[in-house]
Amino acid sequence: MLSSIGIPGLILILIIALVIFGPSKLPEIGRAFGRTLSEFKTAAKDLTKDEEPDQSSEPAKTPEATKAMEPAKKEVS
Repeated sequence: MLSSIGIPGLILILIIALVIFGPSKLPEIGRAFGRTLSEFKTAAKDLTKDEEPDQSSEPAKTPEATKAMEPAKKEVS
């Protein structure tokens, strides 16, 4: 999508943004856009990582773990 814009299109967008927002606000807007893009990429990675089945996330069921999960039995004397 962005590859079809080209250099002249990017320069035109930059000039329009400069006219609309002014030179003092442009760096602030660029930083905000960069942070937003970074957070979006991180969230997308987390979503794709959550969808993949991961064997290491499940705890191994050992006999000790099974005993710990059983309810305690009362001894009657």
